[in-house]
Amino acid sequence: MNFLLIPDKFKGSLTANEVINAISNGIKKADITSTIYSIIASDGGDGFLDAISNIIPTSEIEIETIDPMGRPLRAVYLLNKANDVAYIELAKTSGLELLREKEHNVMQMSTYGTGLQIKDAVARGVKTVYIGLGGSATNDAGVGIADALGYVFTNEHGKVLKPIGANLGYISKIEKNNALKEYTKVKFFAVNDVDNPLFGEKGAAYVYGKQKGASEEELRILDDGLVHFNQLVGKQMQKNFAFESGAGAAGGTAYGLKTFLDAEYLSGVNFLLQLAEVPKIIEAKNIDYIITGEGKIDSQTIHGKLVNGVVNMTKRFNIPVVAVCGKLDVNEEELQKLGVEKAMQTYNPSKGVQYSMENAASIIEELIAEYFKEIR
Repeated sequence: MNFLLIPDKFKGSLTANEVINAISNGIKKADITSTIYSIIASDGGDGFLDAISNIIPTSEIEIETIDPMGRPLRAVYLLNKANDVAYIELAKTSGLELLREKEHNVMQMSTYGTGLQIKDAVARGVKTVYIGLGGSATNDAGVGIADALGYVFTNEHGKVLKPIGANLGYISKIEKNNALKEYTKVKFFAVNDVDNPLFGEKGAAYVYGKQKGASEEELRILDDGLVHFNQLVGKQMQKNFAFESGAGAAGGTAYGLKTFLDAEYLSGVNFLLQLAEVPKIIEAKNIDYIITGEGKIDSQTIHGKLVNGVVNMTKRFNIPVVAVCGKLDVNEEELQKLGVEKAMQTYNPSKGVQYSMENAASIIEELIAEYFKEIR
């Protein structure tokens, strides 16, 4: 049998490489004559740079920037100088991964640090910038990025406002300087796999704000701020992207990138799988099984995460897809809709979450071995 492994990381437990190793060991333990091919993947969120660096030749560019709270930080992005392309992972500068849990305070967080990386890349002469969204600590509609590049946001009294979520509702004027002209020569892509609008019940604040530290009252303030800001953008910039699918990604950063930099939206999974030439691999290597996986398979997976993207890209080949995950939180009907032949979780209710995370590799190995022993 020929296997193609396309997993994401299990956040807080295993890297994508470690997941690949665990699946590979399980296949070997099943005593199947096999050839295994693998690709590190990402939906555009955490792990975006790792996926890119495993597919194409790039160099790391490390610069002085800031984290979501404004603290000094050294962070990297990737540069493909041959093609003048930069790859930036928002989570590296504006992500929850940079904060301790007690520091989660989405009202005060900013994407300014990501803007500094974009600014540095453009100064180096790149012609194209891909920004992987996901894992953000922010809900600032991308005004932090815009501020770093030269936009200025003021209130009704002309006071310059800090580019954070708490201030969106107070912005009354958007100004830009002449330095922004250089960004019109660069093509920007916002890479993500969520379909949320900017605001509303399914928008950036109400869907993702709570996990970033927002209270119920703060969720309302953030959502109202997003509504207000979009109205202001409509009046002053004659743009309205609030209800485009994916505008709410990374606390509305996708919306901001489209508004301020004319960015196009790209599916993270499709982008990376095409970059890795997955369709060619499937045909050339006569793949029999595709095994994918991510930390949690839930309702969000069905609306656009790695597993869903893998299934959608490969279903025309009629190859069965098996998925492993840390936690399986969908019913049988949703699983059928997702389109995987089998989904297996490492979580064991009788042993608890901590046990499952600490022993994820060996559990994956056993699950895969048992499954393929049964069907060989």
